[in-house]
Amino acid sequence: MTQPDASNSIVSQRGPEPVGAYPHAKRVGNLLFVSGLGPRKRGSKEIPGVTLDAAGRAVAKDIVAQCRSVFENVRIVLEEAGSSWEKIVDVTVFLTDMAGDFAAYNKVYAEHFAGPGKPNPTRTTVEVNCLPTPIAIELKVIATI
Repeated sequence: MTQPDASNSIVSQRGPEPVGAYPHAKRVGNLLFVSGLGPRKRGSKEIPGVTLDAAGRAVAKDIVAQCRSVFENVRIVLEEAGSSWEKIVDVTVFLTDMAGDFAAYNKVYAEHFAGPGKPNPTRTTVEVNCLPTPIAIELKVIATI
C-alpha cells in the first residue's frame, strides 16, 4: 500500500471550506479517506438546517435538512476526488443529539444508502458532545476509487 503524502491530498473547490488545516480527502492506493464533513456550504456563513441567534449560538435545527446537505457535500468531494457515492464502503456518523435526531437521520440515511443501486456501506453512528461549528451531524467516509 502506498504511504500517504501531500501529493495524495484532495482539496475540493466546491465542498465546504475546512475549519482547520486538513484536506477534504486523501487517496492511499485505491482507497479514498474523506475528512469529516458537515452541512456548511462553500462561501457562506449560513448552515443549512441551523438557525443561529445574534451571538452565533444554534437556537433551532432541522436534522433532515442538515443530513441532506451533508450527503451532498460528501458527494461533491467524492466526485472531485475521482470516486462516487456508489463506491462508499464505510461511514462514520457523528450526531450531537442521538435521542432527538437518530430516527429522522436514520430515515434520510436509508433513502441515500440502503436498497438497490445504493452503496449499503458499513456504518458506525456515535453521539458526540459537540462539533467544531454549531451543527448536529458530521460524516466521515471511506470509498474506493
